[in-house]
Amino acid sequence: MSPSSTDVIRRALAEDLGPGDITSECFILSDHRSSARIIAKENAIIAGTEVAREVFRQVNPAIEIEIRKNDGEAIAPGNLILTATGPTRALLSAERTALNFLQRLSGIATLTRRFVDAVSGTKVVILDTRKTTPGLREFERLAVRAGGGVNHRFGLFDRVLAKDNHLAITGDAAGLQRAIDEAKNRAPDILIEIEADTLDQVRLLCDLRGVDIILLDNMTNDKLREAVQIRGDKKILLEASGGVNLDTVAAIAATGIDQISVGALTHSARAIDLSMEIS
Repeated sequence: MSPSSTDVIRRALAEDLGPGDITSECFILSDHRSSARIIAKENAIIAGTEVAREVFRQVNPAIEIEIRKNDGEAIAPGNLILTATGPTRALLSAERTALNFLQRLSGIATLTRRFVDAVSGTKVVILDTRKTTPGLREFERLAVRAGGGVNHRFGLFDRVLAKDNHLAITGDAAGLQRAIDEAKNRAPDILIEIEADTLDQVRLLCDLRGVDIILLDNMTNDKLREAVQIRGDKKILLEASGGVNLDTVAAIAATGIDQISVGALTHSARAIDLSMEIS
């Protein structure tokens, strides 16, 4: 786990614990030990088990963790996800933070798997976006992978993605080509992705040098199919975005595009119902 990830967990625990868990300190003897079991309450895809392990470790390194369901595995009501054994006060102090991470990340993994299953049998890849919870992007991207999705760019620094606001200022084809060339000069291996709102823009982008991906924004399925025809045999990926949900994603995938980005994976996933039981 990266230093930034452990720091996110440290801050989450500090937010919850403050100067101390006054309830556990008053109700539980300091030398009392227990075992805790985190249990599934519904069908889902689990994600965040290593994050939960780190939560318990930071509260008390003496806690012993056994993971019973690995990230990406399907869970059903009653399934045992992990056990934690150690000082009872520490287990109770870690409970809510561990569950918060597990429930949130499992929700993302579960929703991602539903989208991935919906396009099964096509070549389409389901991508996440930067519409993540501030500070939790690394964890939420992990959850997307656990659900079978693929991560898009991490941030503004690792891929060029020129959208309508950039294009409105950059100008004509010559201006676009200069910007693309500048990006390639600065980072030769960086991917260049440019948004297109119209088929005329698709034609223009297919003729430019250095474009790797065209983002087809809010296009109808008929227009997506036309974009595939315009692209022809050029080695440019076509990515659909906008208006994507579980009711529409299969038809979008059937148009022949290569990938679909879905902001809902991370901004609208419902937390999964899990619980921790002490014995």
